Amino acid sequence: MSESRAIAEESTLDVETPHGPARAHLHTVSEPRAVLILGHGAGGGVQAPDLVAVTRSALSDELSVALVEQPYRVAGRRSPAPAHQLDAAWTAVVERLREGELEGLPLVVGGRSSGARVACRTAEVVGAAGVLCLAFPLQPPRRGGAAAPSRLAELELVRVPTLVVQGERDPFGIPPAAAQRTVVRVRSDHALKGDLATVAEEVRTWLTGVLDRLQ
Repeated sequence: MSESRAIAEESTLDVETPHGPARAHLHTVSEPRAVLILGHGAGGGVQAPDLVAVTRSALSDELSVALVEQPYRVAGRRSPAPAHQLDAAWTAVVERLREGELEGLPLVVGGRSSGARVACRTAEVVGAAGVLCLAFPLQPPRRGGAAAPSRLAELELVRVPTLVVQGERDPFGIPPAAAQRTVVRVRSDHALKGDLATVAEEVRTWLTGVLDRLQ
């Protein structure tokens, strides 16, 4: 791959949503094959190491990438908004990007942890061709009392190809594979920092397969 293909133009775009302004961090290549839109985790931001690694991998394969910063993070709060607010804000940003800067491109959505949950819940609404889940938080660790409910139902909402990249030591557990869902284990915990090279390569291989099926 030539060096010029790996060069991306970077910009930010503030988007009004029903729950305050969100921010899209855009990394656009000159002739994108598709667009990958990713959300961050509940307590972290768009600079999480796995999101950075996946962004670089996607750009090198000629996909444009948008990293979406939820309104609560833009406002400087660390505590996440309720799920319905996250979903509404995310959907507003995705729709805005598809009407403008990223119009007409095949769409893959995803994110890490909480961002992956949002992408799963809204995949059908935004018309995603695939969903990428980095460290999907399947079931919160038990902290006394009854176990928290599983979030597997959110993954099972998705009707398009899905990749789950999960640390083999993730305290939230590991989701099962399914007909449209590939699950890859890497040598890490929930942060996925232990093996970023494998994370990036697995995502790149999966993205190539998704886009090949669309041609």
